[in-house]
Amino acid sequence: MLNIVVCIKQVPDTTDVKINPKTNTLIREGVESIMNPFDRYAVEEALRIKEQHEGKITVLTMGPPQAESILREAISMGVDEGVLLSDRAFAGSDTWATSYTLANGIKVLGKFDIILCGKQAADGDTAQVGPGIAVHLNIPQLTYVKKIEKIEDGKVTVERLIEEGYEVIEASLPCLMTVVKEINEPRIPSLKGMMKSKKAEIKKISAADLDVKAEYLGLDGSPTQVVKIFSPPQRQKGEIFEGEVSDIVEKISGVIKGIN
Repeated sequence: MLNIVVCIKQVPDTTDVKINPKTNTLIREGVESIMNPFDRYAVEEALRIKEQHEGKITVLTMGPPQAESILREAISMGVDEGVLLSDRAFAGSDTWATSYTLANGIKVLGKFDIILCGKQAADGDTAQVGPGIAVHLNIPQLTYVKKIEKIEDGKVTVERLIEEGYEVIEASLPCLMTVVKEINEPRIPSLKGMMKSKKAEIKKISAADLDVKAEYLGLDGSPTQVVKIFSPPQRQKGEIFEGEVSDIVEKISGVIKGIN
């Protein structure tokens, strides 16, 4: 029997992103939000592992009270329990502070064998939180997993996506895996699952429940901060050079020298 934890995140709908001009952080309160698309593949893979090996699946998210909705969505897909890490002390966390908080939240849950995450979040695209959790917990990490070949004898063997194809890697349990969309096709929640999710009790964890250092939490505990957010300038029309190759080379050379 395996204890599986899936870390998921609520992200703003890509059509409704708003930035706090003072803190340069995303405004999440009152904004239409969805479950991070990559995390749906992690939830689905957890369900498939449970179907093969039995066990318990806990989904964990860090965010404001409204993030409870994505926990219920995961429960409607078939997971067993939802846990919400929510506290004003967590606001403004960068990837380091987020992974630190999530790792300590996982410690509160107790024994675990596998932690699953989507490869990255749609609002940050850093792909740092999953690996960061593994570092804080001091466990092996397998990133960009496209297929789990087998789980047996306290080990997992996976295919890891790389630019040239994939590589086969083995790691001991417990471990953390981040998955890519090629790994599966997420299921649609059943009517029974949706009814269950409405009645499910969501466990809530605050900063006071964690064995953490307050100075490592939230915006103040984040070693990286966004200094400025702006839209890139509109691309200018390019210049076309025509004529003999030697003449074109000379013209381009002149342009480059002018830039330098």
